[in-house]
Amino acid sequence: MAKSNRDRVSEVMDALKEGLAPFVVREYAAAYGGMVLAELNNAIANNSYGGITSTNVKDAVAEIDTQGCLNAMNRRWEQVFKLKLGKSERGYANILTDIRNEWAHQNPFSNDQAYEAADIARRLLEAVGDPTSAAICAGIAQELLRLRFEVEQKQAKKKTGSLDEATTTTTPGLRPWRLVVKPHPDVASGRYIQAEFAADLAQVVQGKADPEYGDPKEFFRRTYLTEGLLDLLVTGVKRLTGQGGDPVVQLQTSFGGGKTHSMLALYHLLGGQIGFSEIPGGENIIKRVGDIDDRIEARKAVIVGTAFSATEPRRYKDATTNTLWGDIAYQIGGIEGYRLVEKADLAGVSPGSDTLLELFEKFGPALLIIDELVAFARNLYNAPDRLPAGTFDAVMTFVQSLTEAVKRSSDSMLLVSIPESDIEIGGEGGKASLNILAKTIGRIESVWKPVTATESFEIVRRRLFSSEMDYAARDAVLSAFREMYAGNSSEFPSGVAEGDYMHRMKEAYPIHPELFARLYEDWSTLDRFQRTRGVLRFMATVIHRLWQDNDQSLMIMPSSIPLWAATVRNEMLRYLPENWPAIVDADIDGEDSKPYQLDKSIPTLGQYTASRRVARSIFVGSAPSVAGQAVRGVEEVRIRLATVQPGEQLAAFNDALRRMSNQLTYLYTDGSRYWYDTRPTVNRIAQDRAQNIHPDLVYQEAIDRLRAVKYRREDFTAAHIAPQSSGDVVDEWRTRVVVLDPTYGHKKGNGGSEAQRAAQEILENRGNAPRLYRNMLVFIAPDANDAEAWEKAQREYLAWKSIKDEAEPLNLDAQQRKQVEANCKRTEETLLLRLQETYSWLIVPVQPEPTGPIEYQAHRIAGQDSFYDRAARKLRQSEMLIPRWSPDNLRIELDHYLWRDQPHLGLKQLWEYLARYCYLPRLYNEEVLLEAVRDGVSRPDAPFGYATIVGLDGTYKGLAFGQPTSSIYFDDNSVLVRPEIAQEQIDSQNQQTIQPPTIPSSERLGSPTVTPPAPSKPKLTTRYHGTVSIDPQRVNKEMATIVEEIIQRLTSMTGTDVEITLEISAERSSGFDDSTVRTIYENSRTLKFKYHEFEGE
Repeated sequence: MAKSNRDRVSEVMDALKEGLAPFVVREYAAAYGGMVLAELNNAIANNSYGGITSTNVKDAVAEIDTQGCLNAMNRRWEQVFKLKLGKSERGYANILTDIRNEWAHQNPFSNDQAYEAADIARRLLEAVGDPTSAAICAGIAQELLRLRFEVEQKQAKKKTGSLDEATTTTTPGLRPWRLVVKPHPDVASGRYIQAEFAADLAQVVQGKADPEYGDPKEFFRRTYLTEGLLDLLVTGVKRLTGQGGDPVVQLQTSFGGGKTHSMLALYHLLGGQIGFSEIPGGENIIKRVGDIDDRIEARKAVIVGTAFSATEPRRYKDATTNTLWGDIAYQIGGIEGYRLVEKADLAGVSPGSDTLLELFEKFGPALLIIDELVAFARNLYNAPDRLPAGTFDAVMTFVQSLTEAVKRSSDSMLLVSIPESDIEIGGEGGKASLNILAKTIGRIESVWKPVTATESFEIVRRRLFSSEMDYAARDAVLSAFREMYAGNSSEFPSGVAEGDYMHRMKEAYPIHPELFARLYEDWSTLDRFQRTRGVLRFMATVIHRLWQDNDQSLMIMPSSIPLWAATVRNEMLRYLPENWPAIVDADIDGEDSKPYQLDKSIPTLGQYTASRRVARSIFVGSAPSVAGQAVRGVEEVRIRLATVQPGEQLAAFNDALRRMSNQLTYLYTDGSRYWYDTRPTVNRIAQDRAQNIHPDLVYQEAIDRLRAVKYRREDFTAAHIAPQSSGDVVDEWRTRVVVLDPTYGHKKGNGGSEAQRAAQEILENRGNAPRLYRNMLVFIAPDANDAEAWEKAQREYLAWKSIKDEAEPLNLDAQQRKQVEANCKRTEETLLLRLQETYSWLIVPVQPEPTGPIEYQAHRIAGQDSFYDRAARKLRQSEMLIPRWSPDNLRIELDHYLWRDQPHLGLKQLWEYLARYCYLPRLYNEEVLLEAVRDGVSRPDAPFGYATIVGLDGTYKGLAFGQPTSSIYFDDNSVLVRPEIAQEQIDSQNQQTIQPPTIPSSERLGSPTVTPPAPSKPKLTTRYHGTVSIDPQRVNKEMATIVEEIIQRLTSMTGTDVEITLEISAERSSGFDDSTVRTIYENSRTLKFKYHEFEGE
């Protein structure tokens, strides 16, 4: 029957019980003495579990279960376990508690979840000093890796889609990395998953390691001899061949920095199974050492602290060892060597340096390798009883004796590792061990030189890629990168186009140095990310996925990392807190992520998958160190360095970054640097608020914004903003523009749109009455398709504005306030832009035939300037609104529609026609008509005449025809006269010029002189009287017209006495109430009415 993942987790729980129970009880005993059982029960008992019933420590170890062990650790960490274990182990215990609860509640486990349980259990068990139980968990983890590999292999055989399409967006002619160099077969196929790049020294010694670590030839084939490693091998060869060399070498570097790999190199080189001639670069060792045999074989003793139990003796066929010194002696000299230290081993006390010197001299040359010594020693720290491995003080004494003996020996060498990172040091016991060992070993040791950055590139490259490479193609790619960096120097970090950086790119190819920099400088600071080992494991996962997806990138960059792929995603997120997966899914990569949606919706971004690539680059550069950085985030220039390739448009990536900074929930920026954080940005608050803003607030904001748009009086005499009914639009003979309500949208090709129906209702009616001056209105309407974007912009602005107004209650920090201020400005600019984009239709009423229907013609007025300006421009260009009129055009309209066989037409009546009927031209105002009349009558070929009044006898008074005149009056008396009629009157007047009478000569002589009578004096018009009824609903407008057209004309004439009397009459059948009577009476008296009175029936 196949084993399930629950079964495997059950085995992990059993291993934890076996390994933790003795350790937990022992540490409680050390802390509480005789109260150990009581304190243990106090820590683990609860409502559902009464605790252990054992009455002695031995039985308690057998009785306490996994849950009890983990609870005992978590609940008394500070009091009991802080001495021996560090914060990493505390984290392991917490995680395993959660896993144990999932397991107890019968929840299923995926492969990745089961692997995490086994891997973390292994780490904790190694830390507490139980290598046997740790090995069980390691075996389970290895099995799960194998199963993962098999699943991926099956999936690879199926046609599975990739979110990263294998398209080429770079400079034509440049070859992608996959055509220049190939991954090692195990990386390309995914078999690396089984190996996990774990150089386990204990497994190599036991013969259980994979060939890449266990086989000397395969090991050196994949090993790059860095300067530090070469120095170590030379020192080792010299020392063991009696040519000097350092007797004690301390390997101290951060977690995963290559200590174990260096130990393995010396172990294999001096094991007699490989010669210098068989090692790539081995000639450099010979060159520095001199003429020696091709192979050197030494006695070896290897101690791995995490695999060396302090409580369990090691049993060999002819001896049993308890202590470090006993085991070292046996490994070097067998039973004979062990006899030299047997008494000290049994007693648990350190042998003297002389005894150890005798051992080395008798069985030399000897190589001693001690790894994870601090991990072993800390488990002895403050132990209540002497364990088989001896006491903490005895081990520290032994180390001092060992270093002295090795130094005095002729051909022996000690290689010892000292941890640097907190994850390896552990608690107070680890720190105490480290301090003593550093002082003891530091007196005589030679410090190993760590791997440099450039050497790290080569280590990773050699381990992951084959040695065959198309160097010409590589150099062409690097040259293109250099040209891009040099040609856009302001867009990238300084120095990246220089020779030093190009050398780094050559050494790292096909991996971009920026990716190496982020992994080594940022990710290696995380717990459990083991520098070179962690980089190897992670990059192998990435390269395998890219190889399977036929990636066409020129180099493997931070932006290349396919976080949408489960294997890559899990590998990278395993080092981060548990809330990061949701952030990656939402804001970085995957089908549901916002960057993916951005790329999908905007072709210029989707062409390069720009948003997702930028998001990946920011994530790789900021995720590991956000919390601890004084200056957070990645600079824009470094984002582009991590993302852009030759031949790609920088603008697309800059645009993606801008859009993402405005829309993503977890992406922060200070304007020049960007980072992801686990806390939502203010963007999330803004997004939530934008969705929940009441529609009435959005509508009011729209109206306020429309009212804020200014129009020019020379374009329109007035504007009506979003009238709620036709009654809100006044009915006058001045040209007005109506800006329709945002809900009345128009679509291209839609002959019966909401906007056109609204325009028709307003044009035909004013409230309950028909509208008179229909040819005085034009309409501006929103585009129905753009209205949604405008509403979204309004919601975003209102959301950010509300956050700004509530900065104090929301407790926003300085950075968030700065972000809010910037977004208020940005969203307001967007809102105004969307407003102009939305109001992009001009609707003009047109009547092609006098008896035909009115059509509502829609004209697109696209642009980003004011919609008033665009509408006025369109109206003037298309002569749908005439600011200046030709007299000839006026004559055409008169002949076509208006003379109607009449000799003249009233000027004011003409304007009434023009203002009312949509089949006539639309003039800006009456001044346009008067100017046309003035220009027309002043021409010698006048198309019409003008008269101030028609006399009672039918003659035209003040007739102007074919001569300049400035006296054109816009009143009820002024008329336009047909040109032939005007000419006829002028001709008649000319013929009636009085000639002197002819008197016969016979009558002239002697006749008396006759004096003709004086002509009669003309009658003067000296008085005007007018009475008019005014619509009470339009009193302000009509009074203004009366003042302008009548009163001002009279008062402007010198010597004119003008008297104005206002008569008001009101009648209400139901009567006026007392309050109204009192108010109007008081107001009338205050306003000095000569007469005012209310009357009854």
